[in-house]
Amino acid sequence: MIIQADFYHQNAASVARNLLGATLVRQLNGQRISGMIVETEAYTGLEDEASHAYRGRTLRNKPMWDTAGHSYLYLNYGVHWLLNVTCEADNHPAAVLLRAIEPLDGLSIMAHHRSDRPALEWTNGPGKLTIALALDGSLNMVDMTTTASNLWIERGQSIPDEDISVGPRVGLGKRISEQWLDAPLRWWITTNQYVSRSER
Repeated sequence: MIIQADFYHQNAASVARNLLGATLVRQLNGQRISGMIVETEAYTGLEDEASHAYRGRTLRNKPMWDTAGHSYLYLNYGVHWLLNVTCEADNHPAAVLLRAIEPLDGLSIMAHHRSDRPALEWTNGPGKLTIALALDGSLNMVDMTTTASNLWIERGQSIPDEDISVGPRVGLGKRISEQWLDAPLRWWITTNQYVSRSER
């Protein structure tokens, strides 16, 4: 069952935690590629110094101001596309970064897209999973609550709290205050081998 928009109207932290165990699905040329979400990060809005929305609305961060449940795909340092899903109320720029998935369907397609890497490195990072699933800017701002977009998230496993770790986000740079640098806004399934890194 596809996760509907009302789920994404929760605060970003709740969405990030509760997406663990859900299934990210990409429909590509009639074929299903999917993976269980095992690591996420929350970006909470205008006050969050690590968020693209911190300095206000721009052409780049426009999807963050869109309706909850839309994709925000941006090019990181001009190299890797990163996939986020928007959340919270309209015009409140919050989103959740999908950092890692465990491959489920379309393994041969992922293997082709990540032919230079062993299977454990296909999707164990936000830039890696977008390559494996062939995600790019053409899927920016699509509605992820419908199959019409060819990109959506389905309900999956329920992951108990005791199997989840929480810690600071990674790769934030040095121009962020300690409050936001150390904020516990990253969630991951503790023992999952596809998590990008177990701690910062």
